[in-house]
Amino acid sequence: MSQQQSLWQPSAQITTLQQRAKILRTIREFFYERGVMEVETPSLSQASVTDEHLQTFATEFVGQGYAQGLPLYLQTSPEYAMKRLLAAGSGAIYQIGKAFRNEENGRHHNPEFTMLEWYRPGFDEFDLMDESDALMQLIVNTQAAERMTYQQAFQTYLQLDPLDVTLEQLKVISAEHGFEHIADNETDPDVLLQLLFCMVIEPKIGQEKPCFVYHFPASQAALAQLNKDDPRVAGRFELYFKGKELANGFNELTDASEQRARFEADNKKRIEKGLKAVALDEHFLAALDAGLPACSGVALGIDRLVMLACDKSHIKEVLSFDVERA
Repeated sequence: MSQQQSLWQPSAQITTLQQRAKILRTIREFFYERGVMEVETPSLSQASVTDEHLQTFATEFVGQGYAQGLPLYLQTSPEYAMKRLLAAGSGAIYQIGKAFRNEENGRHHNPEFTMLEWYRPGFDEFDLMDESDALMQLIVNTQAAERMTYQQAFQTYLQLDPLDVTLEQLKVISAEHGFEHIADNETDPDVLLQLLFCMVIEPKIGQEKPCFVYHFPASQAALAQLNKDDPRVAGRFELYFKGKELANGFNELTDASEQRARFEADNKKRIEKGLKAVALDEHFLAALDAGLPACSGVALGIDRLVMLACDKSHIKEVLSFDVERA
């Protein structure tokens, strides 16, 4: 049988897809029992994201009322639309839906993937870490997660303070770990911090039990509240287990003017790196201006969660059809 003839078949085994269906049902029951409402928001939006690290898929609608064409973007996350619902008074909500990123394709990435995202009015990031941990224990049967600050992670595994390190020091440390070809011409300390975190720290944390890393630098948390005790860090956390980044959570920024300023700063970075500036999501900013309740939210990759629960090593093994077979 030729390769092309075999590509009609699923990339995942049917037994794995059955396990996946059970996991999705369990997740829905988890939130139902906690009084969190399931919602659906558009996959296509009139606005994209300003984050320089996210590349979107773009298309155009041509139809009644839009004869000249309406630019639309496949969403990298349902975040902005879900926050509009929160501002409209939805209360606690969650969504299991498709997200799209026009970037890496590999063992842990597919350009189309399934994301679980939920928001909890009245929760701070620590409350949300507790709930995320409970979900992990239910789905993957893990031990209770451990926690460390971003600062502690760097001090433990790289013997440096990421909140008080110079660009030159980061270049030296990056070169010591074999990344001089990246570090030599880099002007943004956050790029090198993220490189070191990804390549040196991530492989060492969350191996036996899940690990939350929290209090990320404010410069790496564009959608989070600054910490009241130490404004150098923000209410952002990430969850890691067995070499996989599973979730990214925030104590959400609710100030519309501050959010606009951060979006504009993102666009400045994009231009400096030769990327196009992105039009700001005015619907989202208007919702913040109307009033987003104090809340925390988190996005968790369903496909990676299923990989862990089913002991699979490649994302295509938990997808009906990966991008090669789509």
